[in-house]
Amino acid sequence: MVCFHTGANLNVPKFVPTNHASMFSPLNGQSCLAREQDGLYSNKVLLTYSCTDNVPEEFCIIFMHCLLCPNTYHRFDLRAFRWTRTMMFAIDEINRDDRLLPNISLGYRMLDSCASPSNVLRAALTLVSGSEEKGSQCHPPPITALIAESGSTQSLVSYFSTCACLSDKRKYPTFFRTIPSDYHQAKALAFLVKRFGWTWIGALQSDNDYGRNGITAFTKEVETLGVCIAFVGTILRTYPKSKILEVVEMIKQSSVKVILAFVPEGDLYPLMQEVLKQNITGIQWIASEAWVTADRPSTPEMFKSFGGTIGFVVRKMAMLKLGPVLRDINPYQELNSSFVSDFWETMVGCKPLSSVNILPNRTKICTGNEKVNYTNKFFDVTQLRIAYNVYQGVYAIAHALHRVVFCEMPGSNVSRKCLNVSAITPKLVSEQLKDVHFVDQFGEEVYFDKNGDPPASYELINWQLREGAVQHIPVGYFSTSANGKYDLVIYEDKIVWNKGNTPKAVCSEICPHGTRKAQIKGLPFCCFDCIPCADGSISNTTGAVSDCMSCPIEYWSNERKDSCIMKVTEFLSYTETMGIVLVALSLFETPIVKANNSELSLLLLVSLILCFLVLSHSLGSPQSGLACCATLHWHHLRPLHFLCAGKTIVVVTAFRATLPGNNMAAKFGPAQQRGIVCSCTVIQVVICILWLKISPPFPNKLFEQSNKKIILECNTGSDAAFYSVLGYISLLAVICLVLAFLARKLPDNFNEAKVITFSMLIFCAVWITFIPAYISSPGKYTVAVEIFAILSSAFGLLFCIFMPKCYIILIKPERNTKKHMMGKNPKHAM
Repeated sequence: MVCFHTGANLNVPKFVPTNHASMFSPLNGQSCLAREQDGLYSNKVLLTYSCTDNVPEEFCIIFMHCLLCPNTYHRFDLRAFRWTRTMMFAIDEINRDDRLLPNISLGYRMLDSCASPSNVLRAALTLVSGSEEKGSQCHPPPITALIAESGSTQSLVSYFSTCACLSDKRKYPTFFRTIPSDYHQAKALAFLVKRFGWTWIGALQSDNDYGRNGITAFTKEVETLGVCIAFVGTILRTYPKSKILEVVEMIKQSSVKVILAFVPEGDLYPLMQEVLKQNITGIQWIASEAWVTADRPSTPEMFKSFGGTIGFVVRKMAMLKLGPVLRDINPYQELNSSFVSDFWETMVGCKPLSSVNILPNRTKICTGNEKVNYTNKFFDVTQLRIAYNVYQGVYAIAHALHRVVFCEMPGSNVSRKCLNVSAITPKLVSEQLKDVHFVDQFGEEVYFDKNGDPPASYELINWQLREGAVQHIPVGYFSTSANGKYDLVIYEDKIVWNKGNTPKAVCSEICPHGTRKAQIKGLPFCCFDCIPCADGSISNTTGAVSDCMSCPIEYWSNERKDSCIMKVTEFLSYTETMGIVLVALSLFETPIVKANNSELSLLLLVSLILCFLVLSHSLGSPQSGLACCATLHWHHLRPLHFLCAGKTIVVVTAFRATLPGNNMAAKFGPAQQRGIVCSCTVIQVVICILWLKISPPFPNKLFEQSNKKIILECNTGSDAAFYSVLGYISLLAVICLVLAFLARKLPDNFNEAKVITFSMLIFCAVWITFIPAYISSPGKYTVAVEIFAILSSAFGLLFCIFMPKCYIILIKPERNTKKHMMGKNPKHAM
């Protein structure tokens, strides 16, 4: 016989009879009645069983769970009790199967864990060590396997322990389970949170391996998805009420609208009662598989605060043959089982008279005519999940034992016994569990991977109120594929949310286009402010960037800061007012008059007209070198302005020629005048040719002066050439001014030197003020200043030299005589 020691928090553990009940009898069990101590309830008992002589061979496997939970006023856990009955049902099936463990029977022992890991460990070590109890008549059967309580990490095969830490074979080399690891559940929950865009959530964990490791695994998964955990509350069923209230207050003070509770149902229930009592609503709860399908909290009263709860749970199975077994439970047939007695009290409200530990004046005694309500969820075997895990765990151990004891004959499928039962050790069973692979009676494959875990598969469950009862409605599933990829399918139209619509769980709203995230100091990265992008940068993705992107150098941000647009290209255009005025002035028809030394005057007028025409090329967009060379052309023509220098020399020569014995006029004739003009021009042409050859002007785009505009300008190319030209022109201007000054004492009626002097003063004044104005003018105004300076100096020459002559010709023709021009008449001085 394989003796399954089953540990469960069932009140005071007693012997639970099965078909092999005659093989066990309680010998000297010592029980401790429930008593209050520091807010904790303790139900403990140490049992020994005597062995009968008619057992052919025996094994013992321990099964533990908590059925009578502390701090819940000895409320009997029907869910856990059904798991123990499922274990008994599986053992009975195996004992009736001639192909599995032939001539070997399985049995069980149950121990109450009282929801205490230390109790589980102490009981397991006591039983596995094989120690004898005082008064026993024989050695207890050998312990070959241990199925511990749901939250325990001390199991050999677990049906409810999901902690991902248990997959570490270095620490737990002999651990197996029939429920998926929390590693997969954490991924499923992370996928769920990401699917609905929940980035600001709270978390609750139980103060044990299950809760702590579960939340740790979940946090690690969601950190990569940009999800923040606002708080982590820790609870346990044995905590005093003050700690429960602290967690409830934390929930009330927080702004989160979605909370994940990675807590077993027994640990969470006290908090759920307090949440309901304080009428805390509007929170979307995410449940772990430990409580999402639990019956106790699934009530219409709890639905007020926990309606719409969503969470993953392992696959379900309909175990129809288990139904009659559950309905046959009767305390009058199992007289020595306190578990059954407590079950009966829970179902009908009274204890059988034969039940032990009846407290006087506090326990209602049954009459024997009570009827059980078989519509209770306890008897519903169509959607069993954890119970099915128990069933598979028992069968896995049985197959492992079979592989240890029996071996197949070579060349046939006939098995023979090849190992004595006395030689079986837990290590041998553990080694065979690694290779267990079979199909159970429901068509499901049972096997373990290299970590001792089964294949991961979950259903997504949603709490919905239908016909006055809370029902667990499947709304999706999560599974793994052979290549390790995960698949989450959700039927959103089937989900009923707590507040009617899909909850919104964010600390800060998603930043719109044109803004960037700015982290709020002291808060998680999910909490941020949205700050508009700086000028010249954009953000065209919703909430996906923490910094704005800079626009390319020729682009600028629009007003919304969500796209880059071409910068406005600025240049002096013909169409704007300033350009029109300057063009009109440059094309102004200047009169051609006949003056003294008509050849030089004509050349001077032609140079001025050409200068005005060349300036028109300075307007418009400098897209090529043509516009940029307009300034160079002007520099070519500019020495012609100083034809007035030649005119001044002519005036001085004419004056000197009137002196006796002076033949200077003969030496300074038209040929010499042309030579002076050509030589001055040739020097300027040579400088400009070298300029064009070495580093010619070119169109250039400036981005530094304005962030929003592109400034088109003509770059001088060579600064040395540019300043050489300016220096040469300045030299000519000084020479012209000096010569005009020397002619200041000419006769009054022939005072052209005076007007030339005045025109040179205007020229010098304009260009001296031009330099600072040119340097400080931005953009197109630089060109405007340059054109204005050229026009001012040109018009100064035009009006100062030719206006007096036009005045005499047009207004005072009587003065336009040789006699008058050669005479001395201060009254009509020019």
